[in-house]
Amino acid sequence: MTTPKFKVFHDDDQLSESIDKLRNNGIRDEDIFVLAHDNDHDRRNRKETDANKIGVKVTGVGTAMKNVFRGKGDKLRSKMKEIGFDASKAEQLEEELDKGKSLLVVTNQDEVEF
Repeated sequence: MTTPKFKVFHDDDQLSESIDKLRNNGIRDEDIFVLAHDNDHDRRNRKETDANKIGVKVTGVGTAMKNVFRGKGDKLRSKMKEIGFDASKAEQLEEELDKGKSLLVVTNQDEVEF
């Protein structure tokens, strides 16, 4: 598995433009994920961009069940680890999400231009 590529966004319009660019460059929808700390912000981003959520299909049932009992930060870090981030990078990125930013992640790609 290749290490996921990512970019942190503070502006939702730039996030949306970046997703459009990824799609135009041939990145498959199933390889594009958006994460945010705020559930409403997360849902809105995914709805507006049609990006994927990291759900049971990606994490597996075991992690999904554990996430039911975890806090939001723990859930986000767990999801990031499931798609290929190491623990320290997941921690670092989750801290950015704490600040109200959104994370755009692309999996299964060697090179990505955001």
